Amino acid sequence: MLKKIQQFFINLHLPRWARIMSGIVLGLFMLVVLSYILLAWYINTHKQEVQANLLKELNGGLTGSLTVQNMEPAFLTGFPNVSLRLEQVLIKDSRYDEHKRMLLKAKELDVAVNVVSLLRGAINIKKISISGAYIDIFTTKEGYSNTAIFKKKEDKPADGEAGSFPELRNISLENVTLVADNRQTSKLYKFTVYDLDAHVKYNLSGWEADADLNALAHSMAFNTQRGSFIKNKTLDGRFELSYNEDDGYITAAPNHLEIGGDDFVIGAKIQTGAETAKFRIDIANESILWYNAGHLLSPNITEKLDMFNLSKPIKVTCKLEGDFNAEGDPLIFVQAEVNDNELTTPGGVVSNCSFHGEFINNHVEGKGMNDANSAIRLYKFKGTYNDLPVNMNKAFILNLEKPMAVGDFSSTFEMAKLASVIDSDLLDFKSGSADVKVDFKADIVDYKITKPYIKGMVNIKNSDFQYVPRKMNFDDVSVQLNFTTDDFTISKIALKTGKSTLTMDGNIKNFMNLYYTDPQKIVLNWNVNSPELNLGEVMYFLGSRGKAKAAIAKSKKGNVTKEMNEFFEKTNVNIHLNVDKLYYKKFLATGVKANVLMGENGIVLKDAGLKHAGGSLTMKGNMMQKGKLNRYTMQAVIDNVDVNKFFHAFNNFGMESLKSENLKGIVSSTVNVSGNITGSGELVPKSMYGNVSFGLKKGRLLNFDPIRKVGKFAFPFRDMNTIEFYNLKGNFDIAGEKVTIHPMQINSSVLNMDVEGVYSFGRGTQIYVDVPLRNPKNDKEITDKEELAKRRTRGIVVHLTAQDDEDGKVGIKLGGKKDK
Repeated sequence: MLKKIQQFFINLHLPRWARIMSGIVLGLFMLVVLSYILLAWYINTHKQEVQANLLKELNGGLTGSLTVQNMEPAFLTGFPNVSLRLEQVLIKDSRYDEHKRMLLKAKELDVAVNVVSLLRGAINIKKISISGAYIDIFTTKEGYSNTAIFKKKEDKPADGEAGSFPELRNISLENVTLVADNRQTSKLYKFTVYDLDAHVKYNLSGWEADADLNALAHSMAFNTQRGSFIKNKTLDGRFELSYNEDDGYITAAPNHLEIGGDDFVIGAKIQTGAETAKFRIDIANESILWYNAGHLLSPNITEKLDMFNLSKPIKVTCKLEGDFNAEGDPLIFVQAEVNDNELTTPGGVVSNCSFHGEFINNHVEGKGMNDANSAIRLYKFKGTYNDLPVNMNKAFILNLEKPMAVGDFSSTFEMAKLASVIDSDLLDFKSGSADVKVDFKADIVDYKITKPYIKGMVNIKNSDFQYVPRKMNFDDVSVQLNFTTDDFTISKIALKTGKSTLTMDGNIKNFMNLYYTDPQKIVLNWNVNSPELNLGEVMYFLGSRGKAKAAIAKSKKGNVTKEMNEFFEKTNVNIHLNVDKLYYKKFLATGVKANVLMGENGIVLKDAGLKHAGGSLTMKGNMMQKGKLNRYTMQAVIDNVDVNKFFHAFNNFGMESLKSENLKGIVSSTVNVSGNITGSGELVPKSMYGNVSFGLKKGRLLNFDPIRKVGKFAFPFRDMNTIEFYNLKGNFDIAGEKVTIHPMQINSSVLNMDVEGVYSFGRGTQIYVDVPLRNPKNDKEITDKEELAKRRTRGIVVHLTAQDDEDGKVGIKLGGKKDK
């Protein structure tokens, strides 16, 4: 055989030196083959002895047991060393019968041993390869760990006995499940190692190693109640490790590791020891999606982060620092750099977004690493929300158990852009600008801001807008809103609406607290001053809001419109009014002063006073909004007012027969009435109830048809077109369309009358009139009141009745109440 091989090389016609080298190589190869044949013969003939020596070496330093079902040589696996394949390998600690957790159960375990040592009858292990195995590191609630099997025996080993576990220079794992279950600290780590190849070099200070890893992380739970980090994520990369015996730390140099398909640079430092196992892991990724980064963390954190999203990749770093042997979570500190991104939040989308973000579970030192002490912190936040620029130097979300937002907010924008967040069916902004600078604190429910407490300022300039539910137009509005810790102050308002000009300021005490706890108790104390005010321009507050409410309810602009609408409707406004000139249709008043309380359902007028038609008017009352009509009550005192102008200003109080052009004189009156008023401020005819008493001085009745008809019937030769009255007094009860005239004595220049009965604006008029025929001019010179009273009824007295007929027209007939 050997000669045939030599002849083969000769036939190749190689140079002589080449033939010599080929011979040497061939000789060495044959020597190796022969050596392995001899080793196979040796192992097979000394199998029990080799297996015993191997188990003795592996059991060295163990306080439990290592058992092997079978051993076979596997020459090529460990070349040039000899590899021994152990089958069905079991490692149990000394207390296995108590906890039933086996440290190692391997289908196959290959051990590479030194050839020379083996021939001397000793075992020198160079490499261990484990495949199809389950490694279970278990710690009981009391703190006992089955890794105690590796503790050094207290007694010194006898001669020839192994005293410590062998130093391994090469380790290989294939399809190995690795579990570290610490019941004392509620930690669970579980990995499936598809492939691990590690090489170890020992030195004076410890050792150095490099390892290539391909694995799947099933669980990396620092706290099993919180859940696992990198759950079900693949791991693929290289580690460069070193161990220093002096400080007891294993250090992993920063290196690339692929986690779940994303490339990270990871470095770590882990302390080894029986009592503590402190660690720090630094993780960095230059470009990763928010969703991917969030799903590498534990579920309690992922759940919070999933409420947000960033459309473009971000730069992220993460620090984990803690103790594998200690209870509770490690320190988690995540930092992210976001530039020109799109942020999606539960409250909407922020575009062109940039900020430095952090997550930490130890916001306040000394309060522990937990959700209650966790925070999401944003710095130098800039973006655009619904066309509005947003700036925050800092914004924190604190306490992830009961989240709360704190920070500052600033923005400068055109008022018209508010249409993107406030529905135009509530406020329709045409022009103007706003400058906002506030600090805020707010509760968060489902990561939507609720109950914010605001401190700062909102400055609005030159704004034109309409409050749509009341159809109120405001022009050239400038206002400054100031928020303090408790109160809300409005100052520097200049307002124009139609023909009115107003300056206003106000405040709300305890605003923030009441806004969320009891908004019906909010009272805006409002000071209104105006040189000229058209009351008709604010009468829209009397109108129905049904259509506006329905439109707002369908709004797609979020909760802002709804909340603002509810605030406007529920807030009570206590108005202190001071107006030089007040107009309302035909009514003109000067020197108006009033206190008006406007609530959700109505208006209360207190302490109102004004000058009108040469006299004065004081009043109080209220108006309740009920559907399309509003119910009012009013108590008024009229003093020395021109009756002609007064009736003209109030549209004759709904009367059709007695009008302002029929009256002259100075009237004083006490009014206590109630009735209905429309949404546009019109008095509803025939809806008034109450009492009116009056006194008329220097009065004249001009061209009043009911009286002229009486005069035409009874006094055809007297001038009934102009009748002068002397200190006329009356008392009326008003009940809808009917006015009850209490007995009233009328003394005039043409005739005297005693009148009582019912006047109806519809049907049912029945007025009894007693008319002495004596001409009052005959008694003009008499000054004695008693004598004048006697003469008043001297002579013939005609008794008449004014009554409506079938056609509803009022007619006069003979016969009065005394004839009934």
